[in-house]
Amino acid sequence: MDPQIAAVLVPLLGWAVHGSVLARRLASARRDPLTGLHTRAGWTARAEHCIRRHSAAAVLLVDLDHFKNLNDTHGHAAGDAALAATADRLRTWCGRHGTAGRLGGDEFVAVVQNLAAVDLGALIAALHRPLHYAGRSLPLAASVGICRLAELPVPMLTDALAAADAAMYAAKGRGRRGSRLSH
Repeated sequence: MDPQIAAVLVPLLGWAVHGSVLARRLASARRDPLTGLHTRAGWTARAEHCIRRHSAAAVLLVDLDHFKNLNDTHGHAAGDAALAATADRLRTWCGRHGTAGRLGGDEFVAVVQNLAAVDLGALIAALHRPLHYAGRSLPLAASVGICRLAELPVPMLTDALAAADAAMYAAKGRGRRGSRLSH
């Protein structure tokens, strides 16, 4: 190879490899390593895009019920399995109609383009299916708070999250294992 061509190509190749590595690191930083769901930053960008494009969008906040007890009784590996199972169930439910994320701990979030187009009962049933772990059937339960963006004076994600959070705590106050729409 001509030394002048090599002198130009070698640095370009180095920058291409470096750029590829950085792109992979950035993508992995926006995914939760345990569940594979979007982290708060990755989910927020997608959720804001969704609510700008879909006036019938809804935000859901999901919090596992009695998670600390499950973790303390059956161990952290069982807790991790419960988090991964919840993530899979939420991701599957969202499908092509939304995006799921993990806020942290045992809190999850989702945005769907149109709440009327998805089966909320199917999500509640999925989130309450027992987890089969290490030869045992462990109970899972979750409280879900929902905010339809159309019900807000100004459809902003921060307000939708606050309303979904209040609705989720109201669902927990009703004995858990359910869902509640914001009002």
